[in-house]
Amino acid sequence: MRSPVTSGPEVSLQDMFAQSTAVITQPSVATFERYEKRGGLQSAFIYVLVAAAVSAVIAALFSFFHADVTFFGQFFSRLITIPIQFLIFTGAVYLIGGSLFKGTGTYPEVAYTFALFFVPLTIISTIIGIIPILGWLVSFVIGLVMIYFGYLAVQSSMNLREQVPAIATLVLAGIANFAVGAVLGGLFVVGRIASGG
Repeated sequence: MRSPVTSGPEVSLQDMFAQSTAVITQPSVATFERYEKRGGLQSAFIYVLVAAAVSAVIAALFSFFHADVTFFGQFFSRLITIPIQFLIFTGAVYLIGGSLFKGTGTYPEVAYTFALFFVPLTIISTIIGIIPILGWLVSFVIGLVMIYFGYLAVQSSMNLREQVPAIATLVLAGIANFAVGAVLGGLFVVGRIASGG
């Protein structure tokens, strides 16, 4: 029996991009099922790091058009927070789906499945998000699309085909992600105050 944290096969970025295109253009549990075992943990995190780097560069370059943000602030915040949020959220999906709802997926399957839609939608959201007003609206719509893809990904990667367990896993993972983010954000603020920053 395979360990729940075994990495799995590794694939190229080009293959992952092709798989992302298929997942986004043909969204279904069956499409996610087709790809969930084709990549592993390392591939998923490399792909997410690509999204973080692209988003960081775009946000940093456009920081010059906004008085309330800085180049390095935008660059490092995106570079750090995108992978951390992905890790926390997918970890919560795996733990909650497995422990509360008896899902049978592995963490590499969860991470890889989520990476396939998270990466391109994160990059698109960053590119469009720089446009005032329209960017906010499109980013909101992309957020709703991500929820839908997340629902399909939970059903596929955790093998939770019934609606209630899949939705509950997604909602509870979102709450856990928010709570951990709030705690980390609070620690960061306390650290800055303590250091006199």
